Amino acid sequence: MLLDVRELKKWFEVKKGLFGRKQYVKAVDGVSFQLDKGEAISIVGESGSGKTTLGKTILRLYEPTDGRIYFEGRDITRLKRNDLRWYRKETSLIQQDPFGAFASHFSIYRILKEPLIVNKVTKEEEERRERIYNVLRDVKLDPEEFAFKYPHMLSGGQLQRIAIARALILKPKLVIADEPVSMLDASVRVDILTLMRELQKKHEISFMYITHDIATTRYFSDRIAIMYAGHMVEMASTTSLLKEPLHPYTKALLNAIPDPDPENRRRYRDVPPGEPPSLIDPPKGCRFHPRCPYAKDICREKEPPSIDVNGHMVKCWLYG
Repeated sequence: MLLDVRELKKWFEVKKGLFGRKQYVKAVDGVSFQLDKGEAISIVGESGSGKTTLGKTILRLYEPTDGRIYFEGRDITRLKRNDLRWYRKETSLIQQDPFGAFASHFSIYRILKEPLIVNKVTKEEEERRERIYNVLRDVKLDPEEFAFKYPHMLSGGQLQRIAIARALILKPKLVIADEPVSMLDASVRVDILTLMRELQKKHEISFMYITHDIATTRYFSDRIAIMYAGHMVEMASTTSLLKEPLHPYTKALLNAIPDPDPENRRRYRDVPPGEPPSLIDPPKGCRFHPRCPYAKDICREKEPPSIDVNGHMVKCWLYG
């Protein structure tokens, strides 16, 4: 096992009212899961579900409020900044916006060289050059053509390949990709996801793919975890979850996928109305119950436990 997340919480403090009464945005509120070496998992949910906060908290870009994060058996939850230097080399982030991810005055070569300098990987320029050229080849860009170009000279798809290259330059064991294709043209999204999957398998990297688009997960992940309002409400293998979803929210996400067949749109597009709840004052009981067509009295009163149903983890009273 590479990563073990236990009851992780990340609450953001806010002040409300005339007297500055403290309140908290419960962005991640008790999430647990494990990730094996070389495994890819997709974290799926609407905007505001807590998936990006989960990723950044695991990377220790945010300080956890509670819970535990274990990386290769080592508790990194409360390590100080200086004690995290080794962890920074073992983990990496692919950002959502490839157009704003790079210093415009740096060449691609300098962009990829910077992590090597900061982390003191090697002082030999020839070794740095070899690693930079190799990682450019990995993302299917010709080093001779692209190494000394600048970000404004590249397309969105090419920039995202550079973002992937930068994430891999230190040879990390865990990469978190935060909506890596959401700002790209539809024509290149599958290409980028396929490339990430190839590199993940080639280098045996563990990947967390964060997305709001459940339709793209079939191209990438071994497992899918569904988040809603700070909770992880369902998790299963990709094939199993897409074929037989259990949680009403997961079914709603699948029903919201555009379908060119008008007959399917009439028969299956049963998407519940409403929006995710406030994470400052989430509803009592199951957080999805205000939008759930199957809600029962217990759903409104008591938070459901995580239940194993034939290999599915589901947090729903329909199965409890």
